[in-house]
Amino acid sequence: MDYFCWFFFLFAILVSSNLVASSGPAGPVINVTKLIFFQDFSSNNPRLKQDLALLGSAIVSDEKTSVQIPDPEQEGDLKHLAGRAIYSSPIRFFDPPSQTPASFETTFSFQFEVKSNSSNETSDIGKSVGGSGLTFIIVPDELTVGRAGPWLGMLNDLCDDDYKTVAIEFDTRQNPEFGDPNDNHLGINLGSIVSTAAINASDVGVQLNDGSIHRVWISYDGRRRFMDIRLAPDGRGYPSKSVYSGPLDLSPYLNEYMFVGFSASTGNHTQIHNILSWNFTSISQASLRIPSTETCQNKIMLQNNTQSEIAHRKTPNSFFIFLAVVILLVVVLINLYFSSYKRDDNSNEAITLPEKKQRPRPPNKARRFTIAEISIATRNFSELQILGSDEKSITYKATMLNGCNVAVKRFLTQFFNTHGFEKRRFHKEIKAISRIRHPNLVSVRGWCYDNQETIVVYDYIPNGSLDKWLFGVGVLPWTRRFKVVKDLAESLVYLHSKQLAHKNVKSSSVFLDVSFRAVVGDFGFVLTSTGSTRFEAMVSQTADVFEFGVVVLEIVAGRSRKSNPGERDLLDLAWAMHEVQQKETLVDRRMGAVVNLEQAIRALDIGLLCTLNENKGRPTMEEVAEFLSMEKPIPELPPGRPVCLFPYSSTTGLCSGYACTAFK
Repeated sequence: MDYFCWFFFLFAILVSSNLVASSGPAGPVINVTKLIFFQDFSSNNPRLKQDLALLGSAIVSDEKTSVQIPDPEQEGDLKHLAGRAIYSSPIRFFDPPSQTPASFETTFSFQFEVKSNSSNETSDIGKSVGGSGLTFIIVPDELTVGRAGPWLGMLNDLCDDDYKTVAIEFDTRQNPEFGDPNDNHLGINLGSIVSTAAINASDVGVQLNDGSIHRVWISYDGRRRFMDIRLAPDGRGYPSKSVYSGPLDLSPYLNEYMFVGFSASTGNHTQIHNILSWNFTSISQASLRIPSTETCQNKIMLQNNTQSEIAHRKTPNSFFIFLAVVILLVVVLINLYFSSYKRDDNSNEAITLPEKKQRPRPPNKARRFTIAEISIATRNFSELQILGSDEKSITYKATMLNGCNVAVKRFLTQFFNTHGFEKRRFHKEIKAISRIRHPNLVSVRGWCYDNQETIVVYDYIPNGSLDKWLFGVGVLPWTRRFKVVKDLAESLVYLHSKQLAHKNVKSSSVFLDVSFRAVVGDFGFVLTSTGSTRFEAMVSQTADVFEFGVVVLEIVAGRSRKSNPGERDLLDLAWAMHEVQQKETLVDRRMGAVVNLEQAIRALDIGLLCTLNENKGRPTMEEVAEFLSMEKPIPELPPGRPVCLFPYSSTTGLCSGYACTAFK
């Protein structure tokens, strides 16, 4: 049998070598070019909302026809703010096969306006005012907003150590901890806030915060790994002297596709960073294979090449293949002969029937796990593996033996003992949910009921929950937020169509996958008591609709329903703003001017509609999905907040601020 394997392997090598020899050659290297052009940043430009994402404290000023960071109209002072203006489409900056960075050229004009926040500050030129500075950035995503102050909006605490970024900073504050030479310098930053190279802007006669308009020219030759930076007052033409010129390899700090734009920040001192115009051109290289069979002309070329190869093909290749086939057949016949001889020799031995094979389990079907499997995967429920917790459970990140990452939700024993939940019904609900599959629902991988433990195993979603993106560091743009609203609606429509309910709809139960699609997990399973059957039959799905409406308000406003002590309940505030027709004030201002205000107001109306009394206008999730897709007009909201009279005592917060009656 070993000889058979050996000759079969030889045959495969001969055939594959012949196929490789006959395959088409690599085609020519082509240039992939990207051009960005903003003569100014007027909001009348129809491409502006589509092509520019404003994050954090960044706006487009019609008065200045510029991007301004921070927003001068920001409530309160302008200290410790950060913002970004990013071209919304990714650009190819690196060719992985050749490990060659793209070449690019960019020029932009900017102006710093010093703003005084206190009597201690002065706007005299040359005094210690203004801050912190502006950067031209190349980053891997269009969502991150960096820290304020000396971080210039480049990086924040959530960025990994290997977060790839390239920045050219124009810094007007001296921070010795970052190695700044003075308060008027340029810096080249590669994956770090500490500059690889720092240059005094005064060497070319420029004072960055003198209130005048300056222009920068940056060119990078990817093949030579060479960068050139020039800086001068705007209107003086292309300067003859470079601020920086020298070899620089950007390839370790680039992904194949990156985003390009600007970031800026303020610290204890403030200034407005204006970007008034911007041109950008990049050229990256990619290889093609020819001839392509997609066109008639190339089919003719391919046919001619094939005929030419046949005419010039050497005989030995065919001969070796024929010889290998003959040898292979001989080996097979010999093997069959000896196998039949051995069977005859052992014919008198007892016949052993093969054991019955179990049917293979479908790869995605949920199954029961043992407590040993769960314990190993969570490192014996290590505190280092904890993702989050609440009053009824602790969730761990776990790695199964096959290397797959999952989330393990371990319900606390005292939760069942205190509330008197019926475990049998609870387990039945878990199994019912585990059979559900939908693109916007987190899949249940299985469960564990060993040793009095009740555990549910989910798919692990690496981007985490929605609340961390809405209320934590960073700003989700409106397009992503509206997509989350629609994804959440689709998941609930599907659940309700299966006569199920989620029972725990909140921003911490919505997760964002690697493509920022919203997937809903952390199901409620059980409501509030052993007598919840009547409650569930009456309100489980309508409660989902109510909670969906609250989540929509949080997504639009960018704040939790109950954020800080003393802060007004978001639902109360939303109805109050509706009554005075000022709902636009609820829209999260951190998203900047690129938010689709009409779409955001429509989402607010849908959210408020979902919080109406269930028999006084609250829609079904199917109707909500039609409202979001513009298939159905939204019913008119009542002019004032209605009073909700639910026939039960709610412990879910549904009647917060309303009049609720108890069971009778």
